Amino acid sequence: MTEDPTPWGGWAPTVRDDPFPYFAAVRAQCPVQPVRLSDGHDAWVILGHEAARQALNDPRISKDMLAALADDPDVVAEGLPGPAFSRHMLNVDPPDHTRLRRLVAKAFLPSRVAALEPRIQVLTDDLLDQLAAQGPDKIVDLVEGFAHPLPFRVICELLGVPERDRTPLHDAFGVLMRPWGDDPPPEAVRASDSIVACLRDLVAAKRRSPGDDLVSVLVSAGDDDRLNDQELLSSLFQLIVAGHDTTTANIGNAVVALLDHPDQLAALRADLDRMPAAVEELLRYSAPVPHATFRRTTAPLTLDDTEIPGGQQVLVCLAAANHDPAAHPDPEVLDIDRPARAHLAFGHGIHFCLGAPLARLEARVALATLLRRFPDLRLAVPREELEWAHGDGLVLRGLDALPVTLGDQPAPSAV
Repeated sequence: MTEDPTPWGGWAPTVRDDPFPYFAAVRAQCPVQPVRLSDGHDAWVILGHEAARQALNDPRISKDMLAALADDPDVVAEGLPGPAFSRHMLNVDPPDHTRLRRLVAKAFLPSRVAALEPRIQVLTDDLLDQLAAQGPDKIVDLVEGFAHPLPFRVICELLGVPERDRTPLHDAFGVLMRPWGDDPPPEAVRASDSIVACLRDLVAAKRRSPGDDLVSVLVSAGDDDRLNDQELLSSLFQLIVAGHDTTTANIGNAVVALLDHPDQLAALRADLDRMPAAVEELLRYSAPVPHATFRRTTAPLTLDDTEIPGGQQVLVCLAAANHDPAAHPDPEVLDIDRPARAHLAFGHGIHFCLGAPLARLEARVALATLLRRFPDLRLAVPREELEWAHGDGLVLRGLDALPVTLGDQPAPSAV
């Protein structure tokens, strides 16, 4: 490491809320460079698009958290519920990753994801009905009332979580996912224990009486694929976290980006068939996941003419890579008609987000329904008052709240 590595994370609110100029300035200095994290640990950050693609697909950059902990006690471990819930496909390398992904992938077959669309539409309509019932001029929080509960309900449908357990599970995750730091308080520990107990009960229930859901698929696997208890519970925990917080951030960020660009909003409203392409551009532009999850070099390697030693933590800055002008001309421009080119919002390589088709579907349904029903949707606070305040801002970039007024709904069309 250099004597004065670039500070990374723990940014001032102005950088946290709009990190793209900072990322661009650091990328211009060097697209691969050493940094110092806000907790004092050293790491390397990768900001260029091509270097990021290479890093995400290089077997010398490991995802095995437990191996890293065993090799280096200074590696920062995951928080609650702890290492016992860390043996999922985001934290392992092949061959374990291959086996875990192959099994979980059965729940994300195109036919199974497509079959969820009618239910996603019902959930979307129900949540928006509840918000609309408060009146067209009432200030409502689009995160609390829509962007957050929608993906949580969808992932519960996919997993087969009983209705009676969804509210307590939702509340427990809400407590657990707050940025508590290294010393979580008793309420976070209680929330963690509640989640562990709920997932254990869910697995036991599906073993007794399997259904048409992901947990039943996992517990009914044959001997060659069967997960041990740690892998099973870890996978369920990771799927719930990855399946709702990232999509919540994506929906909220997308709404703000469109309100910031009224020309793009008007063009999309005029032709909602453009929504699939718009969702891809919004993912690239607004960076709901600014950095890929934990990685560590197992051997020296060179990226963009810069050598990274072995045994180093690596942060792949997806947000910076997706705003790299070498890959995306005029990257700071939101253009829903941007020519299709692969972005890195869902990662790349063997760890490409398994839930990407579901996340895209949820965003398309959520945004299309919102724009169709509420043509007068607008911010209820000055734009500068919005805060992206998720912990250190490394893995998730989402709004704490999105106060809006919905306005009048259009009259029903004549039959």
